[in-house]
Amino acid sequence: MRNIVNSAFNWYYKLRYKEIERILNNPHTAQAEIFQTLISSAKNTEFGRLHGFGSIRTPKQFRDQVPVQNYDSLKPYIQRMMEGEKDILWPGRVEMYSKSSGTTSDKSKFIPVSQVNFDECHIKGTWDTMTIIYDQIPDCTIFSGKNFIMAGNHSVYKPGSKTIYGDVSALMIKNMPKIAKPFLEPELDIVFRDDWESKIAMMAEVACRPDIAPMIKMIGGVPTWTIVFFRHILEHSGKSNMLEVWPNFETYIHGGVNIEPYREQLAQLLPSEQVKYFEVYNASEGYFGTKLKLEDDDMLLLVNNGVYYEFIPMDQWHEDEPKAIPLEDVEVGKNYALVISTNAGLWRYVIGDTLTFTSINPYKIKITGRTKQFVNAFGEEVMVSNTDKAIAEACQEMNAIVSEYTVAPIYFKNSGKGGHEWLVEFEKEPIDIKAFNALLDQKLQMINSDYEAKRYKDMALQELMLRRLPKGTFMSWMKQRGKLGNQNKVPRLANNRQYVDDILNFMLEA
Repeated sequence: MRNIVNSAFNWYYKLRYKEIERILNNPHTAQAEIFQTLISSAKNTEFGRLHGFGSIRTPKQFRDQVPVQNYDSLKPYIQRMMEGEKDILWPGRVEMYSKSSGTTSDKSKFIPVSQVNFDECHIKGTWDTMTIIYDQIPDCTIFSGKNFIMAGNHSVYKPGSKTIYGDVSALMIKNMPKIAKPFLEPELDIVFRDDWESKIAMMAEVACRPDIAPMIKMIGGVPTWTIVFFRHILEHSGKSNMLEVWPNFETYIHGGVNIEPYREQLAQLLPSEQVKYFEVYNASEGYFGTKLKLEDDDMLLLVNNGVYYEFIPMDQWHEDEPKAIPLEDVEVGKNYALVISTNAGLWRYVIGDTLTFTSINPYKIKITGRTKQFVNAFGEEVMVSNTDKAIAEACQEMNAIVSEYTVAPIYFKNSGKGGHEWLVEFEKEPIDIKAFNALLDQKLQMINSDYEAKRYKDMALQELMLRRLPKGTFMSWMKQRGKLGNQNKVPRLANNRQYVDDILNFMLEA
């Protein structure tokens, strides 16, 4: 029976792929249609009336009349929406909000998720990913078995309120199409538990059950937490790798952080070339991208999912009034901050992610980091994509495995030189840590010419300083911050010493 069901999904995905091909060939038409729909839909909202949506006919008028927004500028509107007010940023009442990591003034951000945004962005993006997976893997059998889900939890905004909030993964699972539910494990009462540590232990127990384990075909999640989960499973089962527990496993869908620093760990946990990896760009604000070909190391930008895109060039990131450009004006190889307008009422909203285009026909992207996660204390402009690649290459050459790391500047003191301090937690340490330190510095110079220039003859920057941390330090620190869970990630870079000093102080107090 399950094979028949899988064949039916396969047939359906073939039909859907024709629509994806149509959009691939007409991205600007798709974006123009979405732009007009968004403006027309919201012209009678409070935000739409305030910014003259009724008179806007072109993207240029939109850029002229609506300033670029951040969370702090939209927060007063969102707060009122959560209290139940209608027609504020989007028509009607919005009852769902995805909870994301906070700004400097807030512990958390609450991102509106209208019903149309949920259906035409988040869920549609999931269907797009599955369509491409079945196109790329014709013998895929995901829907002949079970798929393991890792998600956060959700809560009611206040007693008696219709407003709910939670991790976007939790909102998606709570409101998923009924057709998907029979293919998911574990039970939702486990998925939605508040306590991450007890939840992951219960999930590991379910994952090892003899009636469940042979059925598991796919899992999705941030690499950091997926690896933590896999280790719990192996500890519970006594097995040496995940394919001894899940012998029919096929596909790992990942996102949230660059997978490169985790590849060696995942290769040991999933030791088979038959396991396929699919990267997606599914943020709290929307489902923006998915891998297009198995061999790709980039993602297709989804231009037909209720989101109108703009992009801020790197030299504008920290301007008071940054100038954003439309999709048709982007160039391959340049860094941009992503700006979105959505069918949930986020207008010209800077979500904080940075990306570069690897192709414009079709439009394909790589995530390079965050607008607030970089090191540029000395003009070196180091991005997360640079450090991820450097540490992955250094590990490969020296047979080491890094589980987590974070980087901060070392500021000039008196006549001393500046530099970068790396806090690194190894899963497998290199034999010679000093040689690894030097190699990592060399790799970063090869990847980033600005860093190389500042390192020339140690004139401006000294060789990076690597500090080894005991195993488990980052997870203990995250727990102390209340940041355990699938949606939370260790901050890679900062242009200040906030995280590095906090971790070092945490270690002294532990």
